[in-house]
Amino acid sequence: MFSINIKSVLLVILILALVLPSFFVSAEDEDLEEICQSMEKIEQDCQNLSDAECRQLLEKCAGYYEAQSAEIEKDITKTEKEKDTLQNQIYILKNKVKNLDYQIYQSNLTIKDLGVQIGDTESSIKKTSLKIEDSRYQLADILRHIYEKDQLSPIEILLSEERISGFFNDLTALEILNSKNKELLEDIKSLKSSLESEKESLAGEKEDTEKMVKIQNLQKEEQEKTKKEKDYLLKLTETEYQKQLKEQQEVEKRAIEIRARIFELIGVPKAPTFGEALSIAKYVESITGIRPAFLLAVLTQESNIGKNVGQCYLKNLETGDGIYIKTGNIAPKTMSPKTNISNFLKITQKLGRNYYETPVSCCMYYKGEPYGWGGAMGPAQFIPSTWILYEDKIKEITGKTADPWNIGDAFLASGIYLKELGGNKNEFTAAMHYFSGTYWTKSEEFYGRSVIALAADYEKDIKAIEGF
Repeated sequence: MFSINIKSVLLVILILALVLPSFFVSAEDEDLEEICQSMEKIEQDCQNLSDAECRQLLEKCAGYYEAQSAEIEKDITKTEKEKDTLQNQIYILKNKVKNLDYQIYQSNLTIKDLGVQIGDTESSIKKTSLKIEDSRYQLADILRHIYEKDQLSPIEILLSEERISGFFNDLTALEILNSKNKELLEDIKSLKSSLESEKESLAGEKEDTEKMVKIQNLQKEEQEKTKKEKDYLLKLTETEYQKQLKEQQEVEKRAIEIRARIFELIGVPKAPTFGEALSIAKYVESITGIRPAFLLAVLTQESNIGKNVGQCYLKNLETGDGIYIKTGNIAPKTMSPKTNISNFLKITQKLGRNYYETPVSCCMYYKGEPYGWGGAMGPAQFIPSTWILYEDKIKEITGKTADPWNIGDAFLASGIYLKELGGNKNEFTAAMHYFSGTYWTKSEEFYGRSVIALAADYEKDIKAIEGF
């Protein structure tokens, strides 16, 4: 009987060992889905957590939605390989909308996470500044004591003491003060170095947030476009859809439409047609080797980041504020006084332009507040400090002063820059470098994927124009 009980217990343990792990995994997944269901809930949960715990939660939720997004991508890829029917196309677009929902949500989580980091860094900067201030007060007090002692000669100090031991005690105290003085100077030096490092870190965190806001704007634009396409297809019958597919194969008609289409470049007096833009892009290809479709895609993406491109005038050289061209209202943070205004004045002076009547991009907004700086110039959206690096190279090719508001010069500058970034070898990597510099996060890769998708569309348009 006893042996039967032992066997029964072992059997129960074995069953639990097999069943419980899957139960806990499932429960964890369900909990994660519930916890990460909305930003409001996450922010509410974060109120009861430390900053470190809040960041852990944000990163966990971002990972969850990244995994969900990857699954949908697989499903979309699989469906795209199947027969091109109206039902399949609607299914693909629905999944794309859902995927963009996840990506926008990921962006929100990343922005929130960066906000927590910025808060931590600002708090650290405040503490370090207070420590520096306290050390300065201590140092001032020590220097005052040393100064007072220095005003007396050794004879005066000796005569002022009742005992000779007091004289030596004073000398020892003076020596200690000098030693403490050196320690405080070293502390202040170390704290200042730490403060500079913290400020640099803060600037980087704010720049990362600005990039994520741009990514999110692109995601929202793509989502809106996909929704409209899906809604349009929902109104069609299968017969109508197939008819449209055949109509798309009429190359001649399409070529005429494409060639005459306006290539939208905000910030130039007269926008070129697609055919004209393609001619310039081909000229740039002959010099740089950058594929025309890729160059046009990058330029389109830069204009699509915000409809504020070329919509502001710089007015205040000290604060960097400007005005909105259309309304005349104050436009905060139009150009950074620290890094760009001096170069902007040099550029406009060379070109004989009035800086206060020269259009530049306005700053972006996030949740109703101005974020980052504007000040990008012309169709290629180079900021003045970057344009300065390329104007001599452009002049060597064209034989005239480089103008960021000239379409040809702007295309050429982008082409040269993309070539330096390896754009004639790896377009995705070059696009990411163009947007984000040397390093970028996975969540920022939406920019690069969007450029590659645009380039694929432009390549089709170019083939239609050229008749093959």
